[in-house]
Amino acid sequence: MTLPPISMPIVDLDAIAGALGERGERVHVLWQEGESLAFVARGREYRSEFHLNPSDEVMFMIRGQMNLYYLNPDGSEDIAVIPEGSAIYTRSGIAHSPRFPPDAFVMVIERLRRPGELDRFRWYCDKCRTFLHEERFHVDDYSKDPVGKAYRRFFDDEQARTCKQCGEVKPAG
Repeated sequence: MTLPPISMPIVDLDAIAGALGERGERVHVLWQEGESLAFVARGREYRSEFHLNPSDEVMFMIRGQMNLYYLNPDGSEDIAVIPEGSAIYTRSGIAHSPRFPPDAFVMVIERLRRPGELDRFRWYCDKCRTFLHEERFHVDDYSKDPVGKAYRRFFDDEQARTCKQCGEVKPAG
């Protein structure tokens, strides 16, 4: 009886970051195996939403610095600054917004989504902080760029970007 080979990928994070930057791509999935998901992401200069992940996340800054905005239980906003070479652990359910420039790169490790688990992406008014819109979906394959798709749906919908409280329209990304 022959056993299948064991897959234990070794990745060169710096080389992957360089290739993403050269190609102008946003995400490179390292693996989606067992219960583990790992990917390298390039910064999105237009990122403004808060992500609620049903899984814990570990983020490691490969290049550059990230400002990780997050919402406290009382609704106040804080920023954790993650410098190059540092990592941060974010528990599931914490509304967070990783903001970093396109020349910065992060490795993210999460748990694959279980059936019925939804990722949520929430936008708020820049002027009065009123909730604007939420995108919800089950992430079954991260290589399909679910964050990019959520952004396209939001930015293509002017009604979703218009604050019902003060009338401010969030600019299209």
